[in-house]
Amino acid sequence: MSAHIGKFAMTLGVLLVSGQLFAHSHGHQMTEAEQKAANGVFADKDVKDRKLSDWDGIWQSVYPFLLDGSLDPVFKQKAAKDKSKTFDQVKAYYHTGYATDVDSIGIENNVMEFHKGREVSSCHYDYSGYKILTYASGKKGVRYLFECKDASSSAPKFVQFSDHIIGPKASSHFHIFMGNTSHEALLKEMDNWPTYYPNEMYKDQVVDEMLHH
Repeated sequence: MSAHIGKFAMTLGVLLVSGQLFAHSHGHQMTEAEQKAANGVFADKDVKDRKLSDWDGIWQSVYPFLLDGSLDPVFKQKAAKDKSKTFDQVKAYYHTGYATDVDSIGIENNVMEFHKGREVSSCHYDYSGYKILTYASGKKGVRYLFECKDASSSAPKFVQFSDHIIGPKASSHFHIFMGNTSHEALLKEMDNWPTYYPNEMYKDQVVDEMLHH
């Protein structure tokens, strides 16, 4: 994974030195209400607006970790907990979910930078509010919506974050939905949710985080 993300490289260095990236909230720091919200149980009135700065930092896709087999222990654990799915079925579900060609994402000062190999695109994003979704399971989720209004940018026009958090707080990892049609079209996407963890986390740290939180 490339750690040198253009103009964001210095930002990463500053964040690492200040320890800000390591201050991200992981599961064990959650309040009871936050834990319930993370599990899809919350009152609509408790959902609050958030700023793009909640996702500031350099983020790496976990898709390569799935492809090289590193996440197999996670899928085995999930299959053991849910007897209705085999390991292969669980892995196939996450293969579809995690699939992306965006290797890494940098976020700073309301600008998002997307890296696909050597290709880089960026845009300033404006907040478009949030949407509360109720899934087939009865659980709920919140997507935070942002829009790129620069017609000359090749970055995704519409971006939505889902990170199991329903109010202002620094994200520890996120699922992202990206497209150029409309927010309404993106809200219908339930199968593909590329997932990103802080870039400074080593592969085994990401696996450990998934196994224990």
